[in-house]
Amino acid sequence: MENLIISGTESTPEINFNHSSGIFEIRGESYPENTAAFYAPVYEWLNNYFAQATGKSVTLNVEIIYFNSSSSKALMNLFDLLSEVGSKGNAISVNWIYDEDNESGLEYGEEFKEDVGKLEFNLVVKNS
Repeated sequence: MENLIISGTESTPEINFNHSSGIFEIRGESYPENTAAFYAPVYEWLNNYFAQATGKSVTLNVEIIYFNSSSSKALMNLFDLLSEVGSKGNAISVNWIYDEDNESGLEYGEEFKEDVGKLEFNLVVKNS
């Protein structure tokens, strides 16, 4: 299986999912014109990744500076997918990384954490 690498743009985040290390990263801003089309390959890759075996250990680092409402829904769908595969014998953790000067980044992280239920969801402050 190949890694999933999508270069970031002004309106889309950089995606770097390393299948061998289990370290997945999403960084940048997320307000694509067609959010569903942008995130579709991410969901597809994850479904293929977890279909190959259980017992995987994955850390998702999310450092999104700005996102729109459709990206918020896409991220929640991503967290739901990870929560589901986590309940099937995979060790999944999410690190929501926010700048210490960005109060809304912390608030969004807290909202996601509340909504994801049993998924390990860590709020990680990034010092400016």
